[in-house]
Amino acid sequence: MKVNATKLSLSLLAASVISTPFAFADASAVASGITKALSDSKVNISLRARYEAVDQDGIENDANALTLKSRLTLKTGAYNGFSLGLEVDDVTEIVDDYNSTGNGKTNYPVIADPEGTDVNQAYLQYKNGKLTATAGRQRILHNNQRFVGGVGWRQNEQTYDGYRVEFKATDKFSVDYSYIHNVNRIFGPSGAKADLSGDLHLVNSAFNINKNHKLSGFAYLLDFDTAASASTDTYGVLYNGKFGKVNVNLSAASQSDAGDNPNNFTANYYNAEIGTKLGKVTLLGGLEVLGSDDGNIAFGTPLATLHKFQGFADKFLGTPSNGVEDIYITAKTKVNGIKLAATFHDLSSDEGSIDYGTEIDLVAAYKVNNYNFLIKFASYNADELGTDTNKLWLQVATKF
Repeated sequence: MKVNATKLSLSLLAASVISTPFAFADASAVASGITKALSDSKVNISLRARYEAVDQDGIENDANALTLKSRLTLKTGAYNGFSLGLEVDDVTEIVDDYNSTGNGKTNYPVIADPEGTDVNQAYLQYKNGKLTATAGRQRILHNNQRFVGGVGWRQNEQTYDGYRVEFKATDKFSVDYSYIHNVNRIFGPSGAKADLSGDLHLVNSAFNINKNHKLSGFAYLLDFDTAASASTDTYGVLYNGKFGKVNVNLSAASQSDAGDNPNNFTANYYNAEIGTKLGKVTLLGGLEVLGSDDGNIAFGTPLATLHKFQGFADKFLGTPSNGVEDIYITAKTKVNGIKLAATFHDLSSDEGSIDYGTEIDLVAAYKVNNYNFLIKFASYNADELGTDTNKLWLQVATKF
């Protein structure tokens, strides 16, 4: 876990916060302010137990995982605009018949929930009116998380080491900039796949045209030290609109090689989505394209919450070289307090007219008192890419 730079940053900033008030304020006022900040601290404990089963053609055994995520979150009150945040996660394996990416059980399908304890967040934050500045290990979620997200579905979350400045210039316009030097991936301290280090610049701005229309622009300049082939520059826009009962989401982006990427390419991204409510049923349909440069290199989103897109079976965590075209339709409703959703995906290539396969995803969620229950199922039917895969999840979560 690469935290040296983050710890140094936090130490320097914390020292400046402590020393400045002592130089200019009465010691008793300082003590009183610090005491109040500590008394305003909030501590939360959350638990999430999940059973996950995977049946994947071509792998000898079915995977069965029962894991428990225990999370402790501490957020102090503010003193002169400064506060501290700390979040620690522990993932415990109860049933471990699965390939966690770090336990060596390669005769099972992958379930990327390795056992271990990790510092999920550790940051110093300053807030003053329209400005928020955060230094250290932190959660960063942009828009719908298609390009920058936290992968919150997995038991060990993806967080970022670096510096972030958020500025709300007006009620309608805001800008968000982050410099990141390390990405703490979902594989945790015992996973086989390392974190991603480098020089990453994440920019997202939003303009609220009015209450029904919002336009966002983003730029993600990624120069990785440990994954040169993922170094890219991506520029794009996102529109969210509401026309009466009809919701429209449109997005487009262009990506090219950057840094020490050995490949020379340009690829495009498009997403068009429309939804409406008919009685008690919400219908949503869309087309998402991660383009390819002549079938050689495809558009990539290495920082995304990938589980949200192209099917819950996670067959497209890395974009195939011919790209991906996903035509999908979702139906949602609520029956006796139970939220139900069903999605169908028709997946093919952007280049080469390859039929990858189809997928059906089903979800049922129910909340009672302080407990959230979830049942989820995904079935990927392979055509010309991958293998048939079925996944089942049973989950209960609570927070205190």
